[in-house]
Amino acid sequence: MHSKLSARLLAELLGTFVLVFGGCGSAVFAASVLTDDKAVNMGIGFVGVSLAFGLTVLTMAYAVGHISGGHFNPAVTLGAFLAGRIDAKSVLPYWITQLVAGIAAGGVLYAIASGKQGFSAAESGFATNGYGDLSPNGYSLVAVLIAETVLTAIFLYIILGSTDRRAPEGFAPIAIGLGLTLIHLVSIPISNTSVNPARSLGVAVYAGAEPLTQVWAFFVAPLLGAAIAGVTYKMFFPDEADTILER
Repeated sequence: MHSKLSARLLAELLGTFVLVFGGCGSAVFAASVLTDDKAVNMGIGFVGVSLAFGLTVLTMAYAVGHISGGHFNPAVTLGAFLAGRIDAKSVLPYWITQLVAGIAAGGVLYAIASGKQGFSAAESGFATNGYGDLSPNGYSLVAVLIAETVLTAIFLYIILGSTDRRAPEGFAPIAIGLGLTLIHLVSIPISNTSVNPARSLGVAVYAGAEPLTQVWAFFVAPLLGAAIAGVTYKMFFPDEADTILER
């Protein structure tokens, strides 16, 4: 991949926007949809939300992954850098672009959701991540940090392995999308699943003060997990032909 940085950043902007809009949008609008008498929930539930996140990554990786590498996530960019897949000068521009895209997507979601009478982002949770009282099932900070670190590391191993030059070509987006779906199935009850600082910040800025006070955890744990995977992938699965590689 030899696209200009501007094209790569536009691809990351689009991909990250779609990830946050599609994934968090499914949680905000479609996870729970009650009939008029509130007797039946027609929503997609957390299984549907898990699939939505996986599908956004799968589709956008096919759409623009050949341009930017299809990171859509600051943690993925860090892991890719540490694994030798992206050069150092691209890391900060990627991070800024991904965070801006996440906030933009959150803003569009907020604008749409605000069109419903009685909507409150703070009261609804607005698909934010959290621990303690903000965890869907009340998991502690330590539990959330462990889960997010381990699951992000697993996600990076899937990404690095499926995009390795030795891997079968053309299937990486499928593995990555299904991997992200699995990660959400495991951890929505724990932290509402981050593994992506851009996803966490993108909705937290619209949901009141409390989610913002906890968003640091969803930078620290995913970045730590990604760093562990990025460094150890090269140790565990060395490739003599590895250089700076973006696929």
